[in-house]
Amino acid sequence: MNEKLKEVLKFVIELAIIYVLTMLFITYVMQRTVVSGESMMNTLQDGDSLLVDKISYNFKEPERFDIVIFPYQGDPDECFIKRIIGLPGETVQIDFDGNIYIDGEILEENYGAEVIIDPGRAYEPVTLGEDEYFVMGDNRNHSMDSREPSVGNISKDDIIGRAFVRIMPFSSFGVLE
Repeated sequence: MNEKLKEVLKFVIELAIIYVLTMLFITYVMQRTVVSGESMMNTLQDGDSLLVDKISYNFKEPERFDIVIFPYQGDPDECFIKRIIGLPGETVQIDFDGNIYIDGEILEENYGAEVIIDPGRAYEPVTLGEDEYFVMGDNRNHSMDSREPSVGNISKDDIIGRAFVRIMPFSSFGVLE
């Protein structure tokens, strides 16, 4: 075989390997996502670019206050980004004063941008199944989340991953809390 052809073939094979490894990485380990909308303000802004960890929930359970990505049931091509508030087996309730209760105890948190005006379906106690999570946007009065019947409780299998770092804009680069 001609040396020039060998070099071209070697280059094509290396390119194919890089492509396959990149696709495996994006599919199973980590992906970039862009925030669309204001439901997670003030934590996340419209247009923020994030890295999503897609592998850690294979080894540990999602935790309260993790920021997760999941498909919207009404349009599986659309993904939502919200914060986990309620964990499997817990009962979540929100009163008309905007207080969030987990198993009858007020949830101590400071992520909500404002007092909750509409508790939605969580005005009545919402008991989560063994593999379900209750999620809310930080911009509580401008978020379509588990309070809405069209979103409801999120199963662990539906969670694509955990957003853990903002990569753009560079002025806000850092680990998410």
